[in-house]
This record gives sequence, C-alpha cells and structure tokens, in this order.
Amino acid sequence: MDLNTVTEVVRRPPAQPGSLWREGDAWLAGGTWLYSAEQPGTRRLIDLTALGWAALVPGGTGLEIGATCTVRDLYAFVPPADWRAGPLLARSCEAFLSSFKVWNAATVGGNVCLSLPAGPMITLTVALEARYELWAPDGSARVVDALDFVTGDHRNVLAPGEVLRRITVPVGALRKHAAYRRFALTRLGRSTVFLVGTRTPGRDDLLLTVTAGTTRPVRLAFDTAPGARALARSIDAVPGDVWFADPNGTPEHRRHLTHHFAEEIRRELMARGPA
Repeated sequence: MDLNTVTEVVRRPPAQPGSLWREGDAWLAGGTWLYSAEQPGTRRLIDLTALGWAALVPGGTGLEIGATCTVRDLYAFVPPADWRAGPLLARSCEAFLSSFKVWNAATVGGNVCLSLPAGPMITLTVALEARYELWAPDGSARVVDALDFVTGDHRNVLAPGEVLRRITVPVGALRKHAAYRRFALTRLGRSTVFLVGTRTPGRDDLLLTVTAGTTRPVRLAFDTAPGARALARSIDAVPGDVWFADPNGTPEHRRHLTHHFAEEIRRELMARGPA
C-alpha cells in the first residue's frame, strides 16, 4: 500500500536512531505490516536496516537476536545440538500467517513490537525466557523481560521514540526440554492458540507459556510437576478479560483448547524422564 502521508525517508540514521525521533515518525525494518494498512499519522520513516545490526549471535551464554533479523534468517539458523529447545526457533517461524516473500522481509523485532496476540516471535521469546534491550531517544537503554513487554492486543511498554535493539535468549532456557501445541482454523491460518511448555533437565518443573488465545502472554510456572487438576485450576485462574476474541475463536473456545493442549504438553514433558 502506498503511504501517501509520508514525505521523507531517513535512509542512513545515526547509530542511536532515537535521537532523530519526532512526532509522526515510524521505524522501518521489514515494513510488512507498515505497508499493509493505512498509516494516516505517519509523516517520516526511519530505516533501521541501514544500521547493520547482526542478525544472530550464538555463544556460550545463549543467543542474541538482532531486532532487524529476518524470519528467513532465523528459520535457517541451525542451533547447537545441546540446545534441546532449538527446534522451537523454526517451529515458531512456521506459525506465521505469511508467504515466503514476507519471510524474506519481515523481522523478528517487528513482529514483537507489533504486539498482536498471535505474534509467534512473542510466543518464542517469552517461552524461552528472553529479555529485550530497548533504546530510548536520549541514548539510554533499559532491559525488560519478554513476558512483561506486551500488555494487550497491539499494546506494549515502548515509549515514544524507543526502539527494540536486541533480544537475548539465555542458554539455560535453550537447553530445556520443550513441547508445543498450536491450533489454527486452517493449516496456514492465524493461530487461535499457541502453547509452549519447557522443563529443566534433571528436574520435574514445568513452565507453560500461553499465547494467541490471550491478549498478552501468560506464563504458568510450577517448581514441581503439577497434576492434571492443578494445571487445569491454574488455567481457570487466568482472568476472563485476558482471553482473546476474534473471528478465529471465542474466549471460551480458546480456554477449552488451552486446557486440552496444556494437558498434552504436561504429559509429553513428564514422560521424557529425568535426563
């Protein structure tokens, strides 16, 4: 879609791009959402891809994902063998409602900052206990837990002029056992629910992340493996106004699916034994 209100594009912003920020600006990375809808309040685009941020930096402490890393690059990444949860990277990419053309342009950071309930990069990073580094216009930085970033449907904690710089995924989370379940009305459709469970090797804990069916990510944490009833009670305790409603499902439908898939995940992870 043509953005006929835009009068300027900053192709080469400074290393601290927020210093340019003014009302009417929008960050440009992949642009797949930005160009898909009218943006009547947007007057100028600031191109973040020109900054050359590294897409993926694996290391002994985990994985750093640059905000401008494309979905294609994340999908192609081959994680180390001891990262048991590594397959979640590709599985989350496959949860996008998009074509390969979109994969070539869409960015991990863009999906996170769009903050839609069905954002699969939100699911991935919350499930893997990631942290986000945010840069403010004055040059300062702050780090927030991925769980706390999205506050509702299309809402997050970003202040005007703040930009997501990088996502850091800790190696401890990447080495956990993981199981996931996703439901959509059609094979390539938008997620109705997307759940991920992780368990620490040698322990019987459970970390369950519930997304897509809720307006913000929900994390259910258990130090020891819960029984089916305890898990069900925790899901029932999620506030009613957190469950999402759209043409893909009612809150009641999404709660029902969450109960069903959460129990499947619990059984799968507990059946894997202590290793």
